[in-house]
Formats: sequence, C-alpha cells, structure tokens
Amino acid sequence: MPSVRTRVTDDGRLRFVALYRDPSGRQKSAGTFGTERQAERAAHRAESVVESGTWIHPAAGRVTFRNYVEQLWIPSRHVEVSTMAGYRSYLDKHFLPFLGDRPMVEILPSTVQDWVTAASSAGLSPASIRKYHVMLHSIFKRAVRDRVLASNPCEGTELPKVIARKTRILTPAEYDQLVRQVPNRYRLMVMVDIETGLRWGELIALRPRHIDFLRRTIVVEQTIVEISKKHSPTGERMIIKDYPKDDESRVLRISQPLLDLIAADIRARHIRRDDLLFTSTGQRDGGPLSRNTFRTRVWLPALAASGLEFHVRVHDLRHAHASWLLAGGADLKTVMERMGHSQIMTTQKYLHTLPDAQDKALAAFEAVRQH
Repeated sequence: MPSVRTRVTDDGRLRFVALYRDPSGRQKSAGTFGTERQAERAAHRAESVVESGTWIHPAAGRVTFRNYVEQLWIPSRHVEVSTMAGYRSYLDKHFLPFLGDRPMVEILPSTVQDWVTAASSAGLSPASIRKYHVMLHSIFKRAVRDRVLASNPCEGTELPKVIARKTRILTPAEYDQLVRQVPNRYRLMVMVDIETGLRWGELIALRPRHIDFLRRTIVVEQTIVEISKKHSPTGERMIIKDYPKDDESRVLRISQPLLDLIAADIRARHIRRDDLLFTSTGQRDGGPLSRNTFRTRVWLPALAASGLEFHVRVHDLRHAHASWLLAGGADLKTVMERMGHSQIMTTQKYLHTLPDAQDKALAAFEAVRQH
C-alpha cells in the first residue's frame, strides 16, 4: 500500500517522502515533497503504475545495449547454430558499432531511425535493412518484457521500400548449357541438385546410406551448416546436424538414370556407406565441400563459360526444380513436400515463373476460345 513518511531536513524543515512497493514487494521512494498531500498523490501514482504492469526499475534502462544483448538477450535465444551465428554477425557489423555503448533508455525511435538512414546511406539493401530491423525489434521487445524499457523504440520505424523483382528461372535448355561447363568431378552433384531441389547443406550432407536403390528414393535427414569459426560454439566451421525425426526429414523419389550414375560413382571412388558423396577433395575421406569454395572455383567459371546472359546462383537450381515440377503439372502439395517448405504459400511463388509461362497461358486461352 502507498504510504508517506516524514523527515526533518538539516535546516529544520518538515518534508514528506512518498513510498510504494515495487513488483517484488520492496519499498521504493517516489520522491520527497513539501506537503503530505503531494506525497500521497505521488505514492498512489507510483502504486498504480506497478499495478498496471508498466513499472520500470529506475536503474534498469542504464544498462548498455551491448551488455543487455550479450548478457540477457543472446542467452535467452534457443535457435539453430546458423541462426545464432547470423545474429552475432549482424550485431558485430551493424548494431554494436552504432548502439553498443548507449544506455538502453537513451535509444529512442529517432535513434533507430538514424540507424536506418545511416545503413541505407552506406549501401545496405532495403531487404537487408528490413531483415536486420526484425532482429532489432526482437531485442527491444524482450527489453520491454524484462521491464528494462517502457516501450519498443522500433515501433513505427520508417523502413525503405523493397521493390519485388520477378525471379528469372533457369530453363531446361539453359541448364543443359550450364551443366556442360561444370567439371566432371562436380557434375553429378549438380545433376542431383536439379533433380531433388535440395538445399546446399542437405546436398553436401548426402551419404550412400541415405539412398534406397530399390525404392529409388533419397532420405533427407542431415544437413551441414557452414559458419565462421569465430561464431561457432565448437570452433568447427562445418557442423553436421541431424534433422528432428518429426520435423524436416523427408523422402524424395529420383529417376533410375540418376541412380545409375550415383551407383557408378560410388563404385568408382570406393565410397563407403557412411562417407560423404560430395567432398572438398573429391576423395571419399575428404571433408564437407564449402559453398564459397565451390562458387568461386567451380560455379562462376562454369557460368562464364556457358554464355548465359544472366546471373545464376547455385541456389537457383532449387528454384528451377520447383518451377519445372509445377510447370510440368505436379500438384502444389507434392512440390511443397519435396522442397521441405513449411507453408504452401512459399511453394506457390514458383507458379508461372518460367519465361514461356505467359505464352503457354495465352496458347491455352486461344485453344479454348477457338474450340
């Protein structure tokens, strides 16, 4: 309950101290006043703030952004190793240099807006700014919940507009043109990728034990995450992760010709059941293949030699897989399962993405019209 305590100053004046209890029950002062009535009002106001759940400890907001993030926010996050490595990278590159030594209570909506302006001026893309702002919003949302701040300074931030660009999907003819330029040592890996649509980490984690040659299937149950050693909890750059049995593990059917090529490669290189199919050295005892190494030493030279007039990423093979399936008449649910998407809306974006999709739609319209 609010209360008032009197005290006498050194010069003999009577003063009134407003008292209330914080959420933990400890008695706090809401200030010292010249009249008892003023003190009572202040005590009741402080008590009502506690009861409303918006009370903030006066010293809580003085913790710096750096200390709050490193001592409270990061330890509270239960996320994948790669996600945590991303958080650390974003903090080191973008947030700690700008906000690190500021007390949390001094970071205002205008401060966050200043960060957006500075990041945009430095050349950070609108999509990246929005992505990093989501993380920053999460940090301050937790700070509000922890009663470090009364409100989230990321609310209402004016963010740069992201202009959606239509994805240019690799056609089958363009894929053939490209894959012919890929060295023999890596060509089978590219062929597996286009036929399965595997993510990079899933592709380089494949082992013979994941392949059922009788049922013509591949079980996707592992991935390899590549992160900076600086942010790795184990000090390793390549971390092998098993998918949860009830989460992303999935079974994909593949063609007999591709299976025959895989079987021949396994025999030729004497690959054992638990060896990686695609390694950094091309030998069965080689380590996981780095995405950046493959991109710079293999993919980009092959792309340049292919003569294609647009840029193609390794990840675009996955996009092409989904688009070809849908263009060929596969149903959305099946494509969603093959891709390992959690939401069908993610799969839907691959509808009508091939360059000739509009021509096929118009031809279908004319066929009905002239019937």
